[in-house]
Amino acid sequence: MKKHLLSLCLAAITAVHGGAAAQDKPAELKIGITTFLSGAASVFGVPGKAAAELLIDDINKAGGIGGVKLTPIFIDEGLGGDKMLSEYRRLVQELGVRTMLASISSGSCNILAPVAEDLKVLNLMWDCGTEKILESKRYKYVLRTQANATTEMVAAVLYLMKVKPDFKSIAVVNQDYAWGRDSWEIFINTLKVFKPDVRVVAEMFPKLGAADFSTEISRLQALRPDVVLNTSWGGDLDTFIRQAGQRGLLAQGSTFVMPLLESSLERLGDAVPAGIIAGARGDHYWAHPETRNEPAHKDFVAKFRAKTGSYPIYPSYHMAQALTGLKAGYEAAIKANAGKWPAPEQVAEAMRTLKFKAFGRELTMRADGQGLEAQMLGITKRDPKYPFAVIDKMVLVPAELVTPPVGEPSLPWVKALNPAMAKVLTTDQFKAHDFK
Repeated sequence: MKKHLLSLCLAAITAVHGGAAAQDKPAELKIGITTFLSGAASVFGVPGKAAAELLIDDINKAGGIGGVKLTPIFIDEGLGGDKMLSEYRRLVQELGVRTMLASISSGSCNILAPVAEDLKVLNLMWDCGTEKILESKRYKYVLRTQANATTEMVAAVLYLMKVKPDFKSIAVVNQDYAWGRDSWEIFINTLKVFKPDVRVVAEMFPKLGAADFSTEISRLQALRPDVVLNTSWGGDLDTFIRQAGQRGLLAQGSTFVMPLLESSLERLGDAVPAGIIAGARGDHYWAHPETRNEPAHKDFVAKFRAKTGSYPIYPSYHMAQALTGLKAGYEAAIKANAGKWPAPEQVAEAMRTLKFKAFGRELTMRADGQGLEAQMLGITKRDPKYPFAVIDKMVLVPAELVTPPVGEPSLPWVKALNPAMAKVLTTDQFKAHDFK
């Protein structure tokens, strides 16, 4: 009897601790994907969904992942935090989903990352930018397959210093929530390394989803700062630009820096003038100076335009990186697991040493789960071939130059930057690419 009980206990222990190596190959790989399908942010949540559908279809036509077809299940981030979290749990606990791509909003990622850890599901943060989430805690199941706010803001400062080094004053108009506040904190502390005497003449944080920017526009017209930073996105950025253009603010002589502008260019049409510094939250652009003629990239752009009637924007490229990384992670984990289907933690572990490429430069994953992604900055110009502004004078900044090492918090790191690093962008390696 004792021997029988001992055998049962050993079997139970083996089942618990050996589960990671003894996963049964599923009939399908269900992937939960959170994205904004309603509300102001749907202007790039919907393109992210369209990219996912296209890319998953291509993966499935090529045999899936390890012979398993992918089945996406979408959650609308526009439902709000509580309902989104409820849906996230339902997918895991009722539908058996063990792989998640979440989310767009930094607030959503802050909510879901600890939940993913508790539920032991693989969670790729496919678009959110908050740098703090992977700096404040080491996760086992949570990774990010693109850059964070620090990489993006430091690169934007360097580009500003490259094209307009002699300005003296700056103002900011950012959304009043974590992204708007944090991105400004990183930007201004980085800028002060290179220009310690810069004057901040206004810090304005209109509420998220604001419909009227007349107060902010009037103040900027009165102050006339040399530089205006706006890291807003989606409908908020669109509304600000339209109203600022109608009132003549964009033509008053200030240099506008908009690190997320790429995603709004086609939507805004002729509302965007020449001369705005534009970013793409990575090196994401349908006219990428290095990859625009690569067959895979051209095919993606063509399929995306056929499906949506528009060019892909950076959330679409972030989705491509997440799915490319996910596929590479599963394949690496299957190989490491002697051909057996891996558990979520095995895929997460395999991804931390990966290098993979979607439609931009190669992306490198780190031990802390953070992806290293090159940054593309440029200046808007008008081209008669297109009914919207395009990006010219594009510079690609390698992630390693503008990202803190593993274990170093962003704010102390940017404050300790060497001012001489700004000169690197004047070298031949960082020659600006014209739009073609």
